[in-house]
Amino acid sequence: MSDHTLNQIEETLAHQEQQISDLSDMVIRQGHEIDALQKQLVKILDKINAGSQNNEDNEKLLSASEHAALNKPPHY
Repeated sequence: MSDHTLNQIEETLAHQEQQISDLSDMVIRQGHEIDALQKQLVKILDKINAGSQNNEDNEKLLSASEHAALNKPPHY
């Protein structure tokens, strides 16, 4: 094996090691982002559930147009 071929192999290996390191860092960052998004989702779902429990008509959820009709501003 010539020195030139050995240098090419070492260079390729170094690039691959850097790519693996970069991908590992990216996966760790994405894991943290997913954790944060899951926490936000839980909070949002808790707010939605709390809002639906406070709704006077728990049995029937109103459509957007029904909600707007019931909550018309006084000038209509």
